[in-house]
Amino acid sequence: MGPSLSEVHESIDTGSKSKWKKIFAFFGPAYLVSVGYMDPGNWATDLAGGSKYGYTLLWVLLMSNIMALLLQSLSARLGIVRGRDLAQANRETYPPAVNFILYILAEIAIAATDLAEVLGMAIGIQLLTGLPLIWGVSLTVLDTFLLLVLQRFGMRKMEAFIVALVAIVGTSFLIELILAKPKMSEVVTGFIPSIPDNTALYLAIGIIGATVMPHNLYLHSALVQTRKIKRDEKGIRQSIKLNFIDSAIALNLAFFVNAAILILAAAVFYNTGRTHIAEIQDAHELLEKLLGTKLAPVLFAVALIAAGQSSTVTGTLAGQIVMEGYLHLRINPWLRRLITRLLAIIPALLVIIIAGDKEVGALLVFSQVLLSFQLGFAIIPLIHFVSDKHTMGNFAIKTPVKILSWVIASVLVYLNSRMVFEEARDYISGNSNSLVDAIIIIVGIGFLVLLGFTIIYPIFRKHPEAPDNPNIHKAQVSLGELDEPIYHRIAMALEFGKFDEQIIRNAIAHGNEHTEYILIHIVESASAKYFGKDSDDLETRKDQEQLDTYVALLKSRNIKAKGVLGFRRRSNEIARIVSEEKADFLVLGGHGHKGLKDLIYGETANQVRHKVKVPVLVVQ
Repeated sequence: MGPSLSEVHESIDTGSKSKWKKIFAFFGPAYLVSVGYMDPGNWATDLAGGSKYGYTLLWVLLMSNIMALLLQSLSARLGIVRGRDLAQANRETYPPAVNFILYILAEIAIAATDLAEVLGMAIGIQLLTGLPLIWGVSLTVLDTFLLLVLQRFGMRKMEAFIVALVAIVGTSFLIELILAKPKMSEVVTGFIPSIPDNTALYLAIGIIGATVMPHNLYLHSALVQTRKIKRDEKGIRQSIKLNFIDSAIALNLAFFVNAAILILAAAVFYNTGRTHIAEIQDAHELLEKLLGTKLAPVLFAVALIAAGQSSTVTGTLAGQIVMEGYLHLRINPWLRRLITRLLAIIPALLVIIIAGDKEVGALLVFSQVLLSFQLGFAIIPLIHFVSDKHTMGNFAIKTPVKILSWVIASVLVYLNSRMVFEEARDYISGNSNSLVDAIIIIVGIGFLVLLGFTIIYPIFRKHPEAPDNPNIHKAQVSLGELDEPIYHRIAMALEFGKFDEQIIRNAIAHGNEHTEYILIHIVESASAKYFGKDSDDLETRKDQEQLDTYVALLKSRNIKAKGVLGFRRRSNEIARIVSEEKADFLVLGGHGHKGLKDLIYGETANQVRHKVKVPVLVVQ
């Protein structure tokens, strides 16, 4: 099984001699995780809790934050110690059929998360610009390539981008709180546990359900593996400790944002008798009237867009982790992003077209119910894995932590199951279609059976004889004779530039006196792209002359060579010529550019290596 997020796996060195540089090298993964705890899906529950009950439910936010901190630290521990993300660990433990169901549920959770982000950003755009909601939803498809661009700049740049968005959200609400001027003596009373009535209990369940998100557990177990650490006991313990500190800081920032939304709602709406505010649009509309400044609603909308945009990046990463971990399937990040985004946009557009803007709030709540449905299937396996001494060795969690983890899992599964059950009951009571009712009941029974299986199966499962433990050396493997490969026909793709000499030199180094070399050049003039091999413009003729010159120079040194011109798209033509000429090795140049330049100039080397069936050497 390959490493999680292979393109950035162990890409960040933590071995600096400077104490502070070493500490800061570990900081980052938890900030990407924290955005899931302050995404637009949390806003509705925080607003409703604050406007209806004032500061009373602040303690629920604090409790859910503590729960999240423990669960995220367990997720990080799994990734650090076993070098496995949660999806990979599930695949190694559960039967294929169960894994497939867990994969589908994880994808549903990610789509539900993305749905909340789409709606949040669309609402933010509408509040800021007045653009109709349906256009705002449609525009969110444009951020499909954001992750692709960010990944080109490396993991640290991506983390910096997310931290910047989190800072925008945090700063916006800090200013909002200063404008709202809540009484701190009243705010403090909100940390005393109390549930005034059943509606408050329902809101508390909603707050907890919206706070702890399943995709974050997959995400964190993979992100910690971007750090290159010493694989001895001291190095692993240090990594666990520093990642816990990272999580504590990041999740407390997320707690501040959620608490700020609730406190703002309490100070502005509850204290003025507007206890019915639960919709994001209503809150935005009233902020200017009640605080007496146009800055307040603008900051509110900007924070909403930033929260949605930051969650977009982490949601895509989680999707990549889940797909690769469960299915061993890698697809292009932009395609992965586009699929996830369309799964969110299509239902949002349908609801807006059929029912209008007024049902968007209900759709936001529905996305949180879907997340609640999946949560247990992420938490329960995670606790099993980090409790297992056979695979975790000395790093398995201790009994007190294990007990606390199972208590938290039980509370979260119960609360989320209750939320799903009540939503299903309300729907059935107002629905006259018996077939739909039967499907809901069957799905509910299946949910309970699968939940029971995920709890029981790891307990009775026999461990393999060779456990995947990083502290145990694996058995020796024979590599055979390791005969040196002999290449008979070596192709080289030339661009008639500064790389050509290096490409030719490296190609000849891999051949022998009997090897024939095929020199390839792709003509990219307008005429060549239109007429193909029938092109006869000046550029085509000059390229043929240059190619003939290279061939003549090689033949003068008793090296067998021939030249072949290609036309139109570079990667396709190089692959076609390699195949037609029966080449058994290919050498080509790499520009060394990245980021936006890849989108402008293309990624020939990367595309070609997927299209040919021979070894490829890229010369930088």
